[in-house]
Amino acid sequence: MRKFSERMGRVSSSVIRDTMKYMSEPGILSLSCGSPASNGLPAAEIRDILDKLLSENPIELLQYGITIGYDPLRKAYIEHLLKPKGIKAELNNTIIFTGSQQGIYLVMDVFVDPGDVVLVENPTFLAALNILRKMGANVVGVEMDDNGIVIEDLEEKVKKYNPKLLYTIPTFQNPTGRTIPDDRRREIARLASQYDFVVLEDDPYGEVRVSGQPVNSIKKYDTTGNVILLNSFSKLIAPGLRVAVATAEPDIIDQLESVKQAADTHTPILTQALCAEYLNRGLMPDHLKETIEIYRPRLNAMLNGLTNYFPKDCQYTVPEGGFFMWVKLPRVKNTVAILENAIRKYKVLYVPGAPFFVNPDDGLDCLRLNFSYCDPETIDEAMQRLGALLEEESNK
Repeated sequence: MRKFSERMGRVSSSVIRDTMKYMSEPGILSLSCGSPASNGLPAAEIRDILDKLLSENPIELLQYGITIGYDPLRKAYIEHLLKPKGIKAELNNTIIFTGSQQGIYLVMDVFVDPGDVVLVENPTFLAALNILRKMGANVVGVEMDDNGIVIEDLEEKVKKYNPKLLYTIPTFQNPTGRTIPDDRRREIARLASQYDFVVLEDDPYGEVRVSGQPVNSIKKYDTTGNVILLNSFSKLIAPGLRVAVATAEPDIIDQLESVKQAADTHTPILTQALCAEYLNRGLMPDHLKETIEIYRPRLNAMLNGLTNYFPKDCQYTVPEGGFFMWVKLPRVKNTVAILENAIRKYKVLYVPGAPFFVNPDDGLDCLRLNFSYCDPETIDEAMQRLGALLEEESNK
């Protein structure tokens, strides 16, 4: 009998990955995956860049590289993504990760010991919860309202638990789509400084704004080096590249470099060079405009579906961007239990809300919907199917 490590008993399977196995079944419509629009991926530009890179400098890009990351990408990231946001950084403030999920994992690896308190938005990103549980952290949820983290509850829990770290997705949060306004972001940075805890600001969606006005990064308000900003190219260029970047104080970067070296030596140089060239060619602004125009009618189709097909007493977020929408259903007792019926009878997929909570019982009447992946016509049909299921369940 094989004896797996004790920590593996703290890891649960991802409900998102579990639902993806049904996506290939005939007739299934999916509102579950968190993927960008397939017709928005810049395949032609990527092909052109790869041809150039591999014709001019193939050996360097196919060899081993340094752990901290490819210098041209780190410089391009500072120039094109940080400077426009008013965030000052040098090369020794940045490190490249193989996707933002590796970044989350390695930040937790650097800071979190078994038993340490880590605060998270409640609900929050499922993978972050799994990472923290695996590491034996004491995970404590912070209340949210329509504007994200409730500062009064955050401060109360900071005083009570003396946390090592706060993990937050402040812009178009996964799973709720909520965005924390500037005044609260300033307060989060102030509390981190006053009570000396680390903030991991995970921002994969911030550039994907469909409406409303941009907000400042929490990192911009950081005066003491307590905030780590994590950005990803998965939603900005393509998820298959697996490239992300973190900005932090040099002593934090040094520690992250050490644990990354033990994890995978370095992120592939070729994909790093591709991202650098993409930024330096100035392709990002127009690409974002094009993809946002793809997402706008999809978001509107989902909002219309909520109005036209869902139970009238349901409550939902109206995100200004990102990929996700959050729905609370007062008369549906358990969205996990009815998922099988959704798949078999109604041929529609969603993600139940419960796994995103520190205590899963808190989210049994919730679900997460994705609007970025499917076209508006498919979303409308899927929302009709899902609305019929929810009406059926509401009337039981």
